[in-house]
Amino acid sequence: MSNEEFINLLKELSEAFGPSGFEDEVRELVIKEMEPYVDELEVDKWGNVIGVRYGSRRDLKVMIAAHMDEIGLLIDSIDKNGFLRFRGIGGWNEVTLVGQRVIIKTQDGGKIKGVVGSRPPHVTPPGKEREAPEMKELFIDIGASDSSEVEKLGVRVGSVAVLDRSFEVLNNDTVTGKAFDDRVGLAVMLWMLRQLKNHEVTVYTVATVQEEVGLKGAQVAADRVYPDFAIALDTTIAADVPGVSEREYVSRLGAGPALKIMDGGRGGLFIAHPGLTNYIINIAKANNVPYQLEVLIGGTTDAAGIALRRDGIPAATISIPTRYVHSPVEVLKVSDAVNASRLLTLVVQGANEGLISSLRSRVIKGVGFKVT
Repeated sequence: MSNEEFINLLKELSEAFGPSGFEDEVRELVIKEMEPYVDELEVDKWGNVIGVRYGSRRDLKVMIAAHMDEIGLLIDSIDKNGFLRFRGIGGWNEVTLVGQRVIIKTQDGGKIKGVVGSRPPHVTPPGKEREAPEMKELFIDIGASDSSEVEKLGVRVGSVAVLDRSFEVLNNDTVTGKAFDDRVGLAVMLWMLRQLKNHEVTVYTVATVQEEVGLKGAQVAADRVYPDFAIALDTTIAADVPGVSEREYVSRLGAGPALKIMDGGRGGLFIAHPGLTNYIINIAKANNVPYQLEVLIGGTTDAAGIALRRDGIPAATISIPTRYVHSPVEVLKVSDAVNASRLLTLVVQGANEGLISSLRSRVIKGVGFKVT
């Protein structure tokens, strides 16, 4: 299996339409790619795709999670002149929106294109010309002359849009595109399934929904699967660019997958399970897989949503360093993603009853509490 095959898989996933809550197109791609490599496959009530690959022990369960959704835009009003006002789905920096092309899904499932417009600088009050506009000042122009024409095109309040940007190869190992957060995590998980063999644990591969709006799908799936441990796959910040001090890089492109130590922000910090993280580090060292350690203040992953379900689930994250996250020109190294998949495969193949016993609760006295 070549890096070119991985690139083709990532391209197909990246270019798919799938903002939070509207992951249908991505879901069908995941089903197509996952089905040949799992023993059971289903879509739950919220739209998570759950595949089961049996190991020699069905009672030992690991959950791998990667989210299908990307940040998007939701139309919240249409003015009489046919311009669409919108709100963000997920975390946006308005600077990246101005002047972008977008794709809007119509009510019949079709797609039309538009552009994000703003007040021209020539008619902006003096001193405000170079200020970044707020989202409420932006609008989408689809070339309609009035609201009735917008309606005829199949767009209404509640329609959603994503950035219109194609996947491109910058050089043999570097690619750019939209929605690498977290289509690259999906690609890593699907790639792992192709390589996986001779494993003791039963593997639940879960493509989750609505991560960008509160880790929703992962929480539902974790309650359902109730694994012995879980690993989330996601992007992380690679701020290794001019103007940023080395301490603030978080991660670097080309240095291998990042193993999360801590992330989160004002809503609370998440510390990855130390025992599980150490196990992943030891696997990487033993097999000469390049890796880096990650501390990210701001943002989190499905691991945080999984960890506090039921009576607690040991959870960690393997991240793929990515520049310009939540923009139309995200950049990553294919080698980092392929190494993440290699590491994930080794982690799953090495997991056994001894590891899982070390992660379970210890009964000091009595028979222990039952979880139903």
